[in-house]
Amino acid sequence: MRILVVEDEPDFARALVRALEEEGFAVDLAGDGDEGLFLATEVAYAAIVLDLMLPKRDGWSVLDRLRRAGRQTPVLVLTARDSVDDRVRGLNLGADDYLAKPFALVELVARLRALIRRAAGDVAPIVAIGDVRVDTTARRVELAGLPMELTAREYAILELLVQRRGRLVTRTEIHDHIYGDSADVLSNTVDVHVASLRRKLGRELIETRRGLGYLIDA
Repeated sequence: MRILVVEDEPDFARALVRALEEEGFAVDLAGDGDEGLFLATEVAYAAIVLDLMLPKRDGWSVLDRLRRAGRQTPVLVLTARDSVDDRVRGLNLGADDYLAKPFALVELVARLRALIRRAAGDVAPIVAIGDVRVDTTARRVELAGLPMELTAREYAILELLVQRRGRLVTRTEIHDHIYGDSADVLSNTVDVHVASLRRKLGRELIETRRGLGYLIDA
């Protein structure tokens, strides 16, 4: 799923983006507050990781403007400023979670996925649809009790369709969900991933609305 990282320290930012991509996220990076605010208001991200001490516009201002604009994207504040006053200020401005540097990547990933599940209205980490069982915490998929091997992209598409089950998801939404701005992929890539999911989990799981997109029935 596609997330935004707003962080100005280049080495740390690159390392964080690589680590999150290895966990299956598609990641866009903004190096200052103005760019972060622009992307956060223009792109429908699943979540935002926001540093506080940023050039041009600090993280508190980004968060305040984002919420004033009516955007409810989950925001995890990630910063070296870990005083009680800083945490309270961030939470009062609309932050959903707060993690102080230094941090463990496994905790950051767990917190991000929990925020995304809550925002999708799906707080239960395990979802069953027919014979398919999706554990969004462990990122594990089973078919009739047997573990299934999915690629990171396949899993991201399945998780999105499961979170929005009963609702149509367009090809454009799926593409934007699994690829960042820097990705250069073929136009039929989403269809190829969906076809692979059907081979592995059954053709009846994912319904095609020709010319529109895909859905999984509620």
